[in-house]
Amino acid sequence: MKNIMHLPLAASILAFGATATAGDFDGSKALICAPVEAMDCISGGGCEKGIPDDVGAPAFMRIDFARKTIVGPKRSSPIHAMEKDPQQILLQGTELGLAWSMALDTANGKMVTTFSSRDGAYVLFGSCTPL
Repeated sequence: MKNIMHLPLAASILAFGATATAGDFDGSKALICAPVEAMDCISGGGCEKGIPDDVGAPAFMRIDFARKTIVGPKRSSPIHAMEKDPQQILLQGTELGLAWSMALDTANGKMVTTFSSRDGAYVLFGSCTPL
């Protein structure tokens, strides 16, 4: 998938050193997120490790739980499904022909986001902090 297409907006997430409290990542507050590590994986070809910019991920994005949207510098992506439990919030949607999903740790704001198509997947690791 490398050089075929760049990762869409929803593929992004954050690494800020702000102090957060337990309720900051329960879906009640908007978050700003940034990816810090990326993987580009092709079926049968393994994965290539890199930085988010290598796959076209934005440096920052905002999760607006109230509006069920992930907002980046160039576009917004609607959140089609959201599920919460005490350990994580799971978000899902589609953008630019890719299915995406995000798992957000409710204790510390760390996140993993995947984007997949029939050809392969991108995986992003990062962190979020409340706005």
